[in-house]
Amino acid sequence: MSDFSDRRLKMVDGQLRTTDVNNAAVIDAFLAVPREAFVPAARVEFAYIDEDIEVAPARDGQPARFLMEPAPFGKLVQLAEIRPSDFVLDVGCATGYSSAVLSRLASSVVAVESDPELARRATDTLSELGFDNVAVVEAPLNAGYPAEAPYDVVFLNGAVDEIPDALFAQLRDGGRLVAVVGEGNAGVAQLFLKTGGSVSARRGFNAAVRRLPGFERAPAFQF
Repeated sequence: MSDFSDRRLKMVDGQLRTTDVNNAAVIDAFLAVPREAFVPAARVEFAYIDEDIEVAPARDGQPARFLMEPAPFGKLVQLAEIRPSDFVLDVGCATGYSSAVLSRLASSVVAVESDPELARRATDTLSELGFDNVAVVEAPLNAGYPAEAPYDVVFLNGAVDEIPDALFAQLRDGGRLVAVVGEGNAGVAQLFLKTGGSVSARRGFNAAVRRLPGFERAPAFQF
């Protein structure tokens, strides 16, 4: 067993299973994806720590981007209850790690990334590793990717203030959307279900994860 394979197993046992991520298919997906391939070379040695990992610095007025800490990411994936037949939209894929994990559970994945450099890196890494059921598209995150809708699952890779109607519109009837709504200690992972054209929400768990850009609530008008 290679050093990184050993670290991957320890991540699953020490960070996922201990936080109630116990779905066998989800566990197998995490074990199958080399997280170290999706982090910058300077941070490879930290690929499996229980923290968010910066994959792109703040630039051009945009915030830094991160791979989500394994435990909350795993719990979000489990919350989505992805089936082998599902078509998934992965919003904010960054370097493509989330898409790789989701692709092990779903039939196919459309990965949306607004940062051109991250989108290129995600495309290259996923292709090199043989994740051929993932298509990366460069587009605004809050717009999703309506050209391929409807989706069975929409997965948001970070904390948001609110979820645009455009993303709910891209859900198939019976589809699910998972997201962390709220920032810091106020963040709550929620599962949204679309039934008969209406959307209901169910609370999942508390989660403090990094913000996903493009989902900020517009400032309210004040007199």
